[in-house]
Amino acid sequence: MDPFTPVPADRFTFGLWTVGNVGRDPFGEPVRAALAPTYIVQKLAECGAWGVNLHDDDLVPYGSSAAKRDALVADFKAALEDHGLVVPMATTNLFTHPVFKDGAFTSNDPRVRGFALQKTMNAIDLGVELGASTYVFWGGREGAEAEACRDPRDAVKRMRAAIDFLAAYVQDQGYDLRFALEAKPNEPRGDNYFPTTGHMLHFISTLEHEAMVGVNPEVAHENMAGLSFVHGVAQAMEAGKLFHIDLNAQKIGRYDQDLRFGSEDVKQAFFLVRLLEGTAGGPRYEGPRHFDAHAYRTEDEDGVWEFARGCMRTYKLLAARARAFDADPDVRALLAGVADDDLEHRIAHYSKDNATALRERDFAPDTLARRGLGYERLDQLALEYLLGARGA
Repeated sequence: MDPFTPVPADRFTFGLWTVGNVGRDPFGEPVRAALAPTYIVQKLAECGAWGVNLHDDDLVPYGSSAAKRDALVADFKAALEDHGLVVPMATTNLFTHPVFKDGAFTSNDPRVRGFALQKTMNAIDLGVELGASTYVFWGGREGAEAEACRDPRDAVKRMRAAIDFLAAYVQDQGYDLRFALEAKPNEPRGDNYFPTTGHMLHFISTLEHEAMVGVNPEVAHENMAGLSFVHGVAQAMEAGKLFHIDLNAQKIGRYDQDLRFGSEDVKQAFFLVRLLEGTAGGPRYEGPRHFDAHAYRTEDEDGVWEFARGCMRTYKLLAARARAFDADPDVRALLAGVADDDLEHRIAHYSKDNATALRERDFAPDTLARRGLGYERLDQLALEYLLGARGA
């Protein structure tokens, strides 16, 4: 078999809303027919995916009766069983219904906030019933255009109260579930609260149930803020808070595009995969590789499955390139650095002796400053691996 063909062991996942995207945009009507969730499960399995994720409304349309809800869930469970897929993550749609036009958990109206909690508790129940172990929160409408509408400190307090409430609900129900918070700087609101992964990481440190809450960074969202997605993910990993990840592609300075993974800024995608796979020696991310993207509006259904296979295949291609790059003797030599275990210990651990030793040592900074680091060569080697000129 082609080594880049996706298989379930790769732990690739898609949302019902991703491959099920009908191609509607603010300027045009749908270009593809809606696909039944059970059919999506079948097709994702044929493509080699491991799992499928969902918003509550993706599976059970808002307003469905209890009987309709149970029938849809039963059919979906049967499809998962038949095709060997799992549901690792679920989330709640708190942005489509007009009631959320000024936010859900941060709305000025306590009735809206109460409804948002009600809808989320029901959706958490659904996610757990389907086997989800991670629950994502994306505050799509949590923001403002008219800044005078609320003190943003109140928005932070309301969001904290909501996450604390829902975490307590999960614990009270005895669910084995973790929360992952997803940042985005803008769209659909003019300015969203908690716009970056860094904002989310600090917010998590203020929560009552901090240990069960992490982040779900998304490539496009961090790029929209003009930030390095690799650095944001690395900080989340270092903090032990990377609970889930959304992979896609994005052109800098554009609206949220959710493009096929690796189709833009392949260099960033390479270093992201290198980080997640731990090929440079750091800990590997062991969670799902989730693609929160969709096919171009130019595509029919065949193009949708080409898109899905392309996301997974590109990830595997980049993983192979990263392994080869980090195994290259030239790369390893450039990254070797200067070995000085005693100094490493002294600068990492304060003591009076270490402070005194550092004060007394002559570091010869002028000599250090003249030392070339070889990063031009290192970066060129990365490009040569990406372009297939090396390690083929």
